[in-house]
Amino acid sequence: MKIALFTKPDKPTVNEVKEYLKKNFDTVAIYEGERGESIPLEALNGSQDILISYLSPWLIPEQILNKTALWSINFHPGPPEYPGIGCFNFAIYNQEKYYGITAHLMEKNVDSGKIIAVKRFSMLRNDSVYTLSIKSYECMYTLFYEIMDSILTKNIIPFSNETWKRKPYTRSELEELCRIEAAMPQEEIKKRVKATAYPGMPGAYIELYGHKFEYNANR
Repeated sequence: MKIALFTKPDKPTVNEVKEYLKKNFDTVAIYEGERGESIPLEALNGSQDILISYLSPWLIPEQILNKTALWSINFHPGPPEYPGIGCFNFAIYNQEKYYGITAHLMEKNVDSGKIIAVKRFSMLRNDSVYTLSIKSYECMYTLFYEIMDSILTKNIIPFSNETWKRKPYTRSELEELCRIEAAMPQEEIKKRVKATAYPGMPGAYIELYGHKFEYNANR
């Protein structure tokens, strides 16, 4: 059985996922990259029995999905209430009490395919984008094992009755969340700063007289 894994290097649990696949499947093609990089040409020309998108930096094009014999599975680090980009950010901003991760079949449109399984957990009041992401990656890793073990032992995948709750969040919506204006109430500014702060990444910003000032987050 041939597996194709699309992922990012150096993300939590990615090395464990790669080792699991290489240990349990005959042929594993691993495609790693960062956001903004082009998808590898060999991925466009190849084919696979199972495609796994695990923190992939790419939206998997339809021409690759169409060349998957069995299942194209995406592990999304958000629950059905938060499809698309910025799932951690919007959940923090909305002060959710629960969060989760979702495994689903992939279709042409992002985060829209049939849901395989959802795992949920409590969000703490002091959770940051960073802590929520770490919790989510650990939860996603557990679900990855459960689904792949089911494939290996039973040659089936489970399906959930859960459905997506809204259309996917977009990059423009996330960028809008980062924007701060001086006229905003203090509480709104605090919510936006908390919801977009992540170590080493641009977060909330304000523009004054043609200059952009960004909040520099610590863990």
